[in-house]
Amino acid sequence: MMKAVQFKKYGGPDVLGLIDMDVPQVGEKEVLIDVKAIGVNYADTARREGQYVVPTPLPFVPGAEIAGVVTEVGKNVRGVEKGKRVVTLIEQGGYAEYAVAPAKGLIPIPDGVEFEEAVALPLQGLTAYHTLKTMGRLAQGDTVLIHAAAGGVGLLAVQLAKLFGAGKVIATASNEEKLLLAQGMGADHLINYTEEGWEKKILDITDGQGVDVALEMVGGEVFHKTLDCLATFGRLVIYGAASGEQAQFYPSSLMKKNQSVIGFFLPQIMQRPELLESSLEELLGYVSFGELELKIWGAYPLTDATLVHQLLQGRETTGKVILTP
Repeated sequence: MMKAVQFKKYGGPDVLGLIDMDVPQVGEKEVLIDVKAIGVNYADTARREGQYVVPTPLPFVPGAEIAGVVTEVGKNVRGVEKGKRVVTLIEQGGYAEYAVAPAKGLIPIPDGVEFEEAVALPLQGLTAYHTLKTMGRLAQGDTVLIHAAAGGVGLLAVQLAKLFGAGKVIATASNEEKLLLAQGMGADHLINYTEEGWEKKILDITDGQGVDVALEMVGGEVFHKTLDCLATFGRLVIYGAASGEQAQFYPSSLMKKNQSVIGFFLPQIMQRPELLESSLEELLGYVSFGELELKIWGAYPLTDATLVHQLLQGRETTGKVILTP
C-alpha cells in the first residue's frame, strides 16, 4: 500500500483527501518510480475544479510532474536500470509515494541536480521553452512580453527568452516584490498589470511598434490588451486562462498586421518524444551549467496538498511549489 492524494468530486482545495491505495502495477513498457518530489501546477487545480482542457475522470489522483528513483522495470523496457534517478511527465497519479511512467519519457537527472530542482522543469520549464521557441518562434533581437513573470513559468520564460536571444524582455506582475524578482532573472522592463493603462506603457517602451512575442495565460481583458500590444508579424501564444474568462475576438482583425494567435497545450508535446526529450535534456543542461536559475518557493509534505492549492490559487506563491511524499 501507499499514500496518495485523491479527489472524488470537483470543487475547491478541500476536496483533496489523503488515502491509502495499492501501489500501481507496472506495464510491459513502464517503470515504477519511488517518488521523491512532485511539481504542483495550475493544471492540477484545473483538474480538481473540472475545468481542465480535457475531461478529468473521477476519482482522480492529480500530479503530472515527478522526480524519483526507478524501483521496478517492465519486461519490455530496455536501457533503464533500477536505482536510476529520473524526472518525467505523466498523465496523472503523481500525488503519491509511487507512480508508474512510460519508460520512453524518462530523463536522467544529472549529477549535482537535486530532485526538487529537476521536478521544477518538466511542466513549467517545457511550457516556457516551447511557448517561446516552438510556438512563439522567438528570433534573435525580438521583444518579448511575459505576463505573470514571477510565477513558475514566468521566471523560467524570462531567463530562457534571454538565452534564446531576445532583445528586450518586458515582464508584468501584480506587485513590486514580484516585479523585482523578475528583474533579478533578467527582465529589462517591469510593468504592474493591476494598474490602468499598462498596455500603453508597453507601446511606449517599444516606440509604438509593439512586441514580437507575447505569452498570455490570464484570458479575458488581459488577452485583448495584449493583442493591442502585438507588433506587425507578432505572435501571441496562449497557454492558459487563469481568470476563467474566455476571450472572444474577430480573427480577421489579425490580417491587418499579419499577426498570429497560437494555442499551446503541453500534452501534445508529450506525444512527440523527439520534442519532449531533447528540450528537457537541454533545460537540465542549462541548470547543470548554472545558466538557468530555479526558484523553489517551498516544499510541503503530501499531507499539505490542500494548503498548497490554496496558496497557489491565492497568488501567494512565486516560482515553483513542490510536494514531497
